[in-house]
Amino acid sequence: MTDRLAIALAQLNPVMGAIEANRELAREARCRAAAAGADLILFSELFICGYPPEDLVLKSAFVAACRRAVEALAAETGDGGPGVIMGTPWAEGGHVYNAIAVLDQGAVQTLRYKYELPNYGVFDEKRVFSMGPLPGPVNFRGIRIGIPICEDIWTEEVCECLAESGAEFLLVANGSPFEHGKLDRRMNHAVSRVTETGLPLAYLNQLGGQDELVFDGASFVLNADCSLAVQLPAWESSIVVTHWLRDGDRWRCEGGERAVIEDGLEAVYRACVLGLGDYVDKNGFPGVVLGLSGGIDSALCAAIAVDALGAERVQSLMLPHLYTSDDSLADAEACAQALGIAHVSLPLSGAVEAVTETLAPVFNGAAPGLAEENLQSRLRGLLLMAVSNKLGPMLVTTGNKSEVSVGYATLYGDMNGGFNPIKDLYKTEVNALARLRNQQRPKGCKGPVGRVIPERILSKAPSAELRPDQTDEDSLPPYDILDEILRGLVEEEAATAEIIARGFDREVVEKIEGLLYRAEYKRRQAAPGVKITRRNFGRDRRYPITNHFRDRG
Repeated sequence: MTDRLAIALAQLNPVMGAIEANRELAREARCRAAAAGADLILFSELFICGYPPEDLVLKSAFVAACRRAVEALAAETGDGGPGVIMGTPWAEGGHVYNAIAVLDQGAVQTLRYKYELPNYGVFDEKRVFSMGPLPGPVNFRGIRIGIPICEDIWTEEVCECLAESGAEFLLVANGSPFEHGKLDRRMNHAVSRVTETGLPLAYLNQLGGQDELVFDGASFVLNADCSLAVQLPAWESSIVVTHWLRDGDRWRCEGGERAVIEDGLEAVYRACVLGLGDYVDKNGFPGVVLGLSGGIDSALCAAIAVDALGAERVQSLMLPHLYTSDDSLADAEACAQALGIAHVSLPLSGAVEAVTETLAPVFNGAAPGLAEENLQSRLRGLLLMAVSNKLGPMLVTTGNKSEVSVGYATLYGDMNGGFNPIKDLYKTEVNALARLRNQQRPKGCKGPVGRVIPERILSKAPSAELRPDQTDEDSLPPYDILDEILRGLVEEEAATAEIIARGFDREVVEKIEGLLYRAEYKRRQAAPGVKITRRNFGRDRRYPITNHFRDRG
């Protein structure tokens, strides 16, 4: 029986469904771990296929391909090098499980199945996986290791069972997406399990963007006294070998790397950058194109795109019409220059006039109104999509959560696009992130240092510029008020009476609630975007489109 164990934590970025590529990534990581003297390497939840695989798990061919890759990787452990703890779907006895396979000495030595299947928010694992039995520890080279899987440590049952059945420490494979405050919640759950069991715990999390979800990594190790032994960085791939010593009947992880983890706005910004970058790269786009209007939303999206992809992969277009101010033209040009991106101005007037003339027989002399305003937006969307189709870059759509909430966005116009990096950010958060990016370039970003968003963009009144002297506050309350009302309605699902009791005007609250519900049909057709909050528009929040309910209590 050994008193020392070197365990590599592989915080890596798998690609959904790229099973052979993920196996090769695991092979390379194992080789690096072996060179560093590791005895065992831990990978994240469902690493071999990527997480979350959703209904891919219902395809028997997908599950079989994962098994073949795991068995091939297992065969390579016959070289006497590090054992492997690999996350994979696994079919057995007519069921498919979210599993951990322990690979050593040339074979799949044993398997453990996830017990707590999350079925809330973005998670619907009960739809595709069967619940495993309460697990016991695995025997790895004479050491009894408990291997709970992600949600298994969010309640006490699994870890208590592992401790009672002889586990000496806990290695947790996770697929835990980023959101506001998530790091503290993870740590609190880990501390609770360590306190209850008296066992040290290594928490290994996935990294990378997968559609709307972003995984921040930020893996860590806690000793039995709840002290932090190792902290891996957030937002970047990392393979770290941790060193464990047995002292009597207890194990302790020696102190190692303790990366500083960004929080607050910097973490949110890095989530947006990673989410957009991985969506573009994993889906094979050469770059992105976006409309740069001279407003703050598109300016922030341009900055995020440059930080994610580099300036050479970002193209911006200005599409001015009669109501586009000279300031907006100048601000868009200045922003593009500060970011170092290609920028083209294509006047819209001829297209608007042609379409208006074409529609004249149907409009039959009716006074111009919202339909004519939306024509401008839809023609901008048409031209931007044409560039995307012709040249290949993905169109970035730039609506913030405040606008998306109340429907202040035009279907087939400014809502056009493949992905929205600020979809889950309220307008007040967009303003704060833009100021943050001017003050500092967060770690890992590819854009220039210094001010990248002109000051006038930050300070001017928001406007769609679809009619003379238009501002957003013509029909909406100020954004600091609107956003607080929306947080109550969306994130908290609070009653209107409760929000009114916080000091907001009843008429305004009821109007915003009505706009929120009526805009559901638009959100169903919107591009995906990075999840930041506890309740994003997408997988988290599922409301009917046809809905006559209004809270008038």
